[in-house]
Amino acid sequence: MATRPTVGAIRVSVIIKALNEEARIAAAIQSALSALRKLPCLGEVILADSCSTDETLRIAANYPIRVVTLANPDERSCGIGPQLGYQYTTGDFVYILDGDMELDEDFLKAGLEFLMRHPGVAGVGGQVEERVTTSLEYARRARRAKVNMRPGETDRLEMGGLYRCRAIDQVGYFSDRNLRSYEELDLGMRLRARGWRLWRLDCPSVIHHGHADGTLALLLRRWRNGYLCGIGQLLRASVGEPHMRIVLSSVSELRLYLAVLMWWALLVAIPFLPVRPWAATELFAGVLAAPFALAALLRRSVLDAFVTVTSWCFHAAGLVRGFIQARRPPMSAVRSTLVKDFYI
Repeated sequence: MATRPTVGAIRVSVIIKALNEEARIAAAIQSALSALRKLPCLGEVILADSCSTDETLRIAANYPIRVVTLANPDERSCGIGPQLGYQYTTGDFVYILDGDMELDEDFLKAGLEFLMRHPGVAGVGGQVEERVTTSLEYARRARRAKVNMRPGETDRLEMGGLYRCRAIDQVGYFSDRNLRSYEELDLGMRLRARGWRLWRLDCPSVIHHGHADGTLALLLRRWRNGYLCGIGQLLRASVGEPHMRIVLSSVSELRLYLAVLMWWALLVAIPFLPVRPWAATELFAGVLAAPFALAALLRRSVLDAFVTVTSWCFHAAGLVRGFIQARRPPMSAVRSTLVKDFYI
């Protein structure tokens, strides 16, 4: 099991997870250092790199931060970066930042003050400014933001959050190394199952630059890198755990993708029904067209309906692929290399 070093002087640790972020990593590091300088206590920055092949590590090494990287690039995942960084943190509080984000210089101070006033809250997030607004992921995130980004209590801290390390240690680990996505939701559910709360403040937290891939290109890229497997891995990870009930009851997209799998099963079964061939053909055509008609009604566009149903199918396939994948113990140490050390 991985354990964190203990250095009593550090109060806030900022983990920046990165993979080939040479264009943005300097701005991310500078923003984290600026935010830490606003605090009345000591802080540190840890770059948790997933074996970047560009200039990310070289650029990061120019700053007064700790730089670590995975020992094995085959272990890359969205979930492993935060856990890798967490192994090297020494603070009482930890903030997770992506390499394509910039941290608002006032957020850590506001978040720390809120956590000090509310001992039952495990973590706080803030409001996110999206700089890329045309991708499929942005459209999905914008729809979720109507609920997940509203100020007040929430079930997850997407796009970064400041957490109480005592709460993280209580649930065993910061981020599930097996997850290709949904790592924030997984953490939120594990914390809530232990009685902790999460809160989103009505103040800026990060600027997110993101990626401007087209819809189909993004789906294909996420299929290749395993990102779409995240929901199946999330479900698999919850089996037999205290937060399984929360996963089954509150992850609405899980029910959607299960419905898509049932749709596929029905299409496969229709040719074997004891009906005349013409009736089976009509039934097959009607069942095949039903999701597209529903999506067209919801999106008010035939093209958007095609894109939506295609996305549903990719995610449903990812659900199956992720659920059947083997898992490594999430509390085991992440093998890594210390590229540059730095102590305050």
